[in-house]
Formats: sequence, structure tokens, C-alpha cells
Amino acid sequence: MIKRKERKEDLIREEKAIETFVNLFEGSYKKLGPNDIDFRIHDKEGKLIGYVEVKGRMREIADAYPLPVAARKIVKLCDKKLHPILIWACVDGIIWGKVERITGSAYIAGKEDKFDLKKRELMHSNK
Repeated sequence: MIKRKERKEDLIREEKAIETFVNLFEGSYKKLGPNDIDFRIHDKEGKLIGYVEVKGRMREIADAYPLPVAARKIVKLCDKKLHPILIWACVDGIIWGKVERITGSAYIAGKEDKFDLKKRELMHSNK
């Protein structure tokens, strides 16, 4: 597993993205632990309705595609079994989708290091 420490600006962008998303339906959210996906979301009555992973995408929405995400994040979201949602936090807004409706292709990405394969992982990208 590749572990990355999230920087303060990443956490701020993540928080802004989830707030934008839950405001679409007057919901709420709770941040999950560091080895879990990012958030669980609740409807306006406080009922658990799904789980969300937020990915930073340091581009404007118009230039954000393709939208990459580690395949392990998709699997982790789907393991929750309750409405898995992916959000890409762009410079000028968010792009979100239900995991079961996202299509694309898989590829291996990461730093080239023939001595440390842990720096490479299976990624997904929509086309």
C-alpha cells in the first residue's frame, strides 16, 4: 500500500469539496480515519446514505479530464456497499459521480523505480 501524508492545503481543498457536495442535498458529512476512505455522508435527517472519496485535481473543470483515481480507492469505496461516490476537487468546482456509473481504463502508474515496486499502483481513468 502506498501511504501519503496529506498536506494542509489538500485537507482544505477536500473539506471545501465535500461541503459543496453535501450542500447539493442539505446533507452532512463525517471525516473517517487516515487508513479509510475520506467521508461518510448523511441526508438532512442524519441518516447514513453513502461514502465519498475526494481526489484533488489541480485543474479547471474544463481541463480536468481524464479523471484519474487509484483502483484501490474504488475497491475500498465499493467494499462499503452503500452508495460509493467519487469527487474530484478542481480549482473552480467539483466533478462527482457514482462509482457504478464511472467507466474508463486501467493502467499502471507511479514513480519508475525498478528496486521499489511499492511506488507504482494500478490506476483508473475515464475517457
